[in-house]
Amino acid sequence: MAGALARVIQGTKSHLGIVAPLTGVSNIPVRYQQTQTSPGKTKYGPLADADRIFTNLYGRHEWRLKGAMARGDWYLTKNILLKGTDWIVNELKTSGLRGRGGAGFPTGMKWSFMNKPSDGRPKYLVVNADEGEPGTCKDREIMRHDPHKLIEGCLIAGKAMGAQAAYIYIRGEFYNEASNLQVAIAEAYQAGLIGKNACGSGYDFDVYVHRGAGAYICGEETALIESIEGKQGKPRLKPPFPADVGLFGCPTTVNNVETIAVAPTICRRGAIIAVVTDLTFIKSFHSETKYPIVKPKSSYGRNVPHGGELC
Repeated sequence: MAGALARVIQGTKSHLGIVAPLTGVSNIPVRYQQTQTSPGKTKYGPLADADRIFTNLYGRHEWRLKGAMARGDWYLTKNILLKGTDWIVNELKTSGLRGRGGAGFPTGMKWSFMNKPSDGRPKYLVVNADEGEPGTCKDREIMRHDPHKLIEGCLIAGKAMGAQAAYIYIRGEFYNEASNLQVAIAEAYQAGLIGKNACGSGYDFDVYVHRGAGAYICGEETALIESIEGKQGKPRLKPPFPADVGLFGCPTTVNNVETIAVAPTICRRGAIIAVVTDLTFIKSFHSETKYPIVKPKSSYGRNVPHGGELC
């Protein structure tokens, strides 16, 4: 055994061209990888970096209401609400937006399922913020650093489907995310952006946060609904589908956090939006509705909407 080890060591020394003891290995020059110049910013066709929808995913700016408004959130939201259900749904259909939770179902079509003649039951929007899939961490960054985008999205989505409230079902382990989201909701209530007569539009809409308990299965929409109702998180048989019998036995639509969060920008810019990556961006501009999107610089150095009222 000792002889074999000696032969291995001797072979290693010969290969390295070492005649002295192995203690001299540290003195051998080491060839490192050549330094490469860092590539420039990725560019998608005619798009600029300022065209990003999520502008604070890395938490470099203020996530509260003041900072969100400086980045363009809650801009002309009242005007969007007053355009009505059909306009919002059609804008989402035109955009081609698909569910960002994984299934990729067309969002505008899904919202339109809720616009059936009323039978007296209230309607609800449920936002799936469970994000229990291993290695998935896109929605938590939105809730932690850009929560007002989600809240504004809930309001617009609620209007599109005639819902009276939104329930955001957030993963129990997301403590900081739930905390920031709850603070943002309180700010929105205080500013009159949600609640009674939301944004002065005459539309009443409430937003609630429901924290899960860590069950992976509650990422499935019907198990999530069961959990909100206080039952064991077990999937329901379909049909009936949630759009007919969902939360508390009422018509319900369940959407992913990112799907809801991009809706205000789609409506505001009046654009055909393509959701290509987790940092969504505008593919092309084409619509009768053209809100100004680039004017004065905010305190964060970002171009923000100007020329109209906030909310």
